[in-house]
Order: sequence, then C-alpha cells, then structure tokens
Amino acid sequence: MIGKILVSQPKPASEKSPYYALAEQNNVEIVFRPFIKVVGITEAEFRAQRINLLDYTAVVFTSRHSIDNYFKMAKASRINIPETMKYFCVTETISLYIQKYVQYRKRKIFFGTTGKLIDLIPLMVKHKTEKYLIPVSDVHSDDINKTFDAEGLHHKECVMYRTVSNNFSKDEVFDYDMVVLFSPTGVTTLVSDFPDIAEKKIKIATFGPATAKAAEDAGLNLVVKAPSPEYPSMTAALQKYLEKEQTK
Repeated sequence: MIGKILVSQPKPASEKSPYYALAEQNNVEIVFRPFIKVVGITEAEFRAQRINLLDYTAVVFTSRHSIDNYFKMAKASRINIPETMKYFCVTETISLYIQKYVQYRKRKIFFGTTGKLIDLIPLMVKHKTEKYLIPVSDVHSDDINKTFDAEGLHHKECVMYRTVSNNFSKDEVFDYDMVVLFSPTGVTTLVSDFPDIAEKKIKIATFGPATAKAAEDAGLNLVVKAPSPEYPSMTAALQKYLEKEQTK
C-alpha cells in the first residue's frame, strides 16, 4: 500500500491544490520537496556575454526567476535601470512581481493573458522601435529567437540563470513509498543521491515523455505516466492508480 508520497515540486501556495484533496481522499501523506533549483549566473559569466543592460530599451520577462536575476545583475553591475525602461511579461502575475524592485505605477509595463510568449508579440510589434532584452535559462529552445526574427523585432537573449539539481542532504530521511518526478533532471537527482533506488522498487510516477524515458533508462519502477488522453494531470493519474491499489 502507498502511505507516503514525495512530490518533487515546491509546496503549493494555495490550500485548494488538488494534491491536498488527493491526500485526504486516499488517506496518504504527501510531502513536497523540489528536486531542482534555479541559481543565477556569476558576474564573470554575464560579462562574458558582452551585454550592456542599458543598450536595451525593453525587457521581456517569462518568469519570476528572470525578473530576480535581471535586477540582481543590474545591482551587481552598479547599473541604475531608467524609469523609461519598458517591461513585457507573459502574465499579469509576473508583471506585478516587478514591484519588488521598482515602483510599479511609474513604469511602462505590458502583460499577456495566456502565459505564452507568442501572445505578447502583437503588443511588441506595436513598439517595434524598442530594443528587447530577453533573460533566459542556460537551457532554452531557439523558438524565441525565431519568433522575434520573423516579426523583425530587434532583440537579444541573455542567459541569466540555470537549473541545477537540489541534492538531498545526509540528514534527510527518505521513507517514501512513491516519488513523483517532473523532469529528467529530477530523475538524475534521485538516482545520484540514492544509487540503490531501482533495487528498492520504490514506485515512481512521471510527468512528460522525456521524464518517463529518463526513469525507464535508469531502471526505476515506473508505475504512473502522465499526461494521457484519459488523465491529463498528474493528480488525476495518481488518483486512478491509488484507487486500483486499494482494490488489491
């Protein structure tokens, strides 16, 4: 029987998270602990990209991490971001996060509604004379570059942060019946910290085909794969699996 599940993500901010309902309905304990973390690049790595933040008149933010590391690098470089700087964010929630660093009402801030960068393009096209800087992770696709080029927008991608493993400490107790993974990096972290995880046959649930493949390649006991046409979310897939377990 499954009594304790480790979900390799941050603890949900809302008590309305479906994970809490899942735990209550199935009488299981769910623990949240991220297997990956985001860290900013060093000043030396930033300088190596030969980018001057003040050469750009607008910044495109796709996450809070991009905001944090943009302003962190500006401070480290002793650069004062002018009030004329324009900010384009993929959601209103991300745009509101900017007020952690500047007075929101005094800035020119634009945001989308879907969370997809492509839906911001029409807004940017209306400001075609701007020079756009796009803070990104060290691992990113070429889709952004292609999209901006297609619209004739002056832009530059700038690596400002990276995703790394959030390894377990020697003092952390690992007493879980199931582990839920969301990225190949998460699989790497688990196998690196617990080399005998495959032998112990601890049940594994994965989200996304790349994560599932990484788990299978590592020889893990993969019992739940999401999403699927029938179960589009991880919680739905887990619910079905737990129901089957209870009937055994």
